[in-house]
Amino acid sequence: MSFLAIEWNPSIGINLGFFTVRWYSLMFVAAFLLGLKLMKKIYIEDKTPIEKLDILFMYTFVSMLVGMRLGDVFFYSWGYYQNHLLEIILPFKQVNGTWKFTGYTGFASHGAAIGIPIALYFYAKKHLQKPWLFILDRLAIMVALAGFFIRFGNFFNSEIYGKPTGSNFGVIFKASTEAGNVARHPTQLYEAFSYLILFFVMWYLFWKTKKREQTGFLFGLFMVVLWSLRFVIEFFKEPQVQKRGEEWLFSPLNTGQVLSIPLILIGFWLMFKKTRK
Repeated sequence: MSFLAIEWNPSIGINLGFFTVRWYSLMFVAAFLLGLKLMKKIYIEDKTPIEKLDILFMYTFVSMLVGMRLGDVFFYSWGYYQNHLLEIILPFKQVNGTWKFTGYTGFASHGAAIGIPIALYFYAKKHLQKPWLFILDRLAIMVALAGFFIRFGNFFNSEIYGKPTGSNFGVIFKASTEAGNVARHPTQLYEAFSYLILFFVMWYLFWKTKKREQTGFLFGLFMVVLWSLRFVIEFFKEPQVQKRGEEWLFSPLNTGQVLSIPLILIGFWLMFKKTRK
C-alpha cells in the first residue's frame, strides 16, 4: 500500500454498554450547539429578542429531520418504502419477518432544502414579523457550518464515499464491506471542507460588509455555492441509489445533480434580483 492511501476503520461511536452513541449523532449535536451559540450573536446584533431563538431551534430541527427523511423516501428510496410504509415513520425495519430497531437510516439533504424554508416562512411570519428571506439569510450561515459537521459524521460512518480513484491516492474504507479494499475519493471530506469555507465567507460578509442589508443575497449565495459543489462532487461519488438513466432527460446526471439544478437557479435569482430600499 502506498503512503498516499489512508486506511480508515474507526469505531461506530462511544459504547456506553447499554447504548452506543454514534459519531454521526455527536456531529449532529455539535452542529446544533455551535450553531445556536453563533446565531445568538446574530440575534443580538439584529436586536431580535433572544427568547425567539429557542423557537427557531425547534422549527429548524423538526423541519430538517422531517424534510431529510421524506427526501430520502421520495427522491431516492421510494421503490423500497412503497412496500414498507410504516418504516417511513418508525425507527424499525423488518428483518427476516421480525422488527429490528435500526434508527432512522435514510436522510437526504435535498429534502431539508425544501422542509426548512417552508417551516421558516411560518416562523418569520408568526414570531419575527419580518420578511421570509431575513431569517433565511441568517440561518443559511449556520446551515453551511452544520453541513461541515454532518459530512464529517458521514466520513466517520464510512458512508457516502466516492468512486475508486484508480490510483494509490485516496481512502480505503475498511469499515464498509461494500467499499472493498480499494482507495476511494473521500467525497465526504471534499464536501465538509467546502462547506466550512462557505461558512467563513458568509460569516465575513454578514459582519464586515453591507450584504446582509440586501435581503436574499446571503441565502442566494448559499444556494448557488452549496448546490454547485454538490453537483460537481456527485461526479466523484458512488451512486446512493441504483442508476436509472431513463428516469431523467439529463442522463447521465444522477438524482442529486438533477435536484440541485433548480436550487442553483433560485440562488442566482435571489442574488441578483432587485430589492426595494
